[in-house]
Amino acid sequence: METILKEFYEQQPSASVPKECITFGTSGHRGRSNERTFNAAHIYAITQAVVDYRIDAGYQGPLFLGFDTHALSRPAWECALQVLAANRVSVFVEKDQGYTATPLISQAILHHNHPQDQTVPALADGLIITPSHNPPEDGGIKYNPHHGGPADTDATGWIELRANAYLLRQLEDVPTVPVDEAIAHAQEYDFTAHYVAQLGAVVDIAAIQKANLALGVDPMGGTALPVWQAIAAHYHLNLEVANTTIDADFAFMPPDHDGKIRMDCSSSAAMANLLKIKGRFDIAFGNDPDADRHGIVDANGLMNPNHFLAVCIDYLITHRPEWAASLKIGKTLVSSSMIDRVVASHQRELYEVPVGFKWFVDGLHEGWLAFGGEESAGASLLTREGRAWSTDKDGIVLCLLAAEIMSVTGKTPSEYYRTLTERFGEPFYKRVDTPCSPEEKAAFKNLTAESVTEKQLAGDPITAVLVNAPGNGAAIGGIKVTTENGWFAARPSGTESLYKVYAESFKGEQHLDELVENASALLAGVLQ
Repeated sequence: METILKEFYEQQPSASVPKECITFGTSGHRGRSNERTFNAAHIYAITQAVVDYRIDAGYQGPLFLGFDTHALSRPAWECALQVLAANRVSVFVEKDQGYTATPLISQAILHHNHPQDQTVPALADGLIITPSHNPPEDGGIKYNPHHGGPADTDATGWIELRANAYLLRQLEDVPTVPVDEAIAHAQEYDFTAHYVAQLGAVVDIAAIQKANLALGVDPMGGTALPVWQAIAAHYHLNLEVANTTIDADFAFMPPDHDGKIRMDCSSSAAMANLLKIKGRFDIAFGNDPDADRHGIVDANGLMNPNHFLAVCIDYLITHRPEWAASLKIGKTLVSSSMIDRVVASHQRELYEVPVGFKWFVDGLHEGWLAFGGEESAGASLLTREGRAWSTDKDGIVLCLLAAEIMSVTGKTPSEYYRTLTERFGEPFYKRVDTPCSPEEKAAFKNLTAESVTEKQLAGDPITAVLVNAPGNGAAIGGIKVTTENGWFAARPSGTESLYKVYAESFKGEQHLDELVENASALLAGVLQ
């Protein structure tokens, strides 16, 4: 990692080279120092742009700043502090300069901006230095404004444009102070203690304590480690943290399915260490490095994230009597249709949105969305009283919810899911990546419902062709075609020369293969 750290400071990105510019995707800006896509200059420019955004938006409260365990995260955190201190922005950091999980930042922002005494505060926001589950050499930074969740495209577009302008001027108008002075400027805030003390508001901790389940956790070398240790101590749970290693190389990680090191708690390859010892626990969990994703392991192995989302939704609707019947249930449009069937069975309203957790933020923040979940093992929910808990993904709470479900129902999450398949049928789901040209990528933007002239898909009549999400009407950046028994969705990758096809069948694996084949043929015809 020495070379990566050296290049973080020494490599100078050029604003005239498109790939070296600042680009905010669905989860902030990410890159690598040796490719001049994540360097000190990027952080200086982004942070100054955030300072400008705060001024433009009228924020006068503190900025909550956190970082994860990737090698580039601490250096980037220091760079951000240098700019924030120079601009006299009040900054709160974890005590003892500790790591900070994404959901803790979100909750801290919400707690500050919506205090119990109803006094209207000066608005706070946050910056989180993390590339999520990405490989050890990657870096990332994301911005959460006053609502505590991922910034929307208007905000990130504004910040991106301003930051690239600073990069173009070679940071000549970006002030900084020395690192020691910047650290001295920051105020300590016990994110972990505040978060842990409030967990009973969102999950039934008493039920978990009473059941005394044997719980296991693998933080996968990430920010969840101190949080799980604090949870075990504070609530006296029968919980073992199976891996307490923090190593920027993540050398303890088994390779993912493609041979790369990736801390993906929804991948059975990456979760191999925990799966080997699953027999020691009634239920076990994993989190990615910034703890915004969850991995659920029971006797049947690692649970499919789509399956667990369906279980959570069915359980919450029947075990949160304080929740109003008018609250909506959110899912991304490539999440399983099992969720649609569960929600419909309870006469609740489904809120289906494009890929990206940012689409759930307003609903969670304003309290009309009870739950928001996405196919990539990210979700959050309201408190038991129906208030906002976190407006960013909270992998820790979703793990505790799995423990609550087992404690209250006596069923493991996978056993619970089996009862859903008995009621609604068993879905078969897959994702296929297909190489595509820049022209084909561009063609996705021009697709309309009329682009599809076929009347059938894999033997069933087509019931809908969508280019906008049903829940909020936002463009999905691709297309979704549905039938009574299955569907497929396709959208281009934001970083690679390929498009992703998601498909699901309630008729079996052979029908699923037909869906994928039909989707490929259909797309070949419309991406001209």
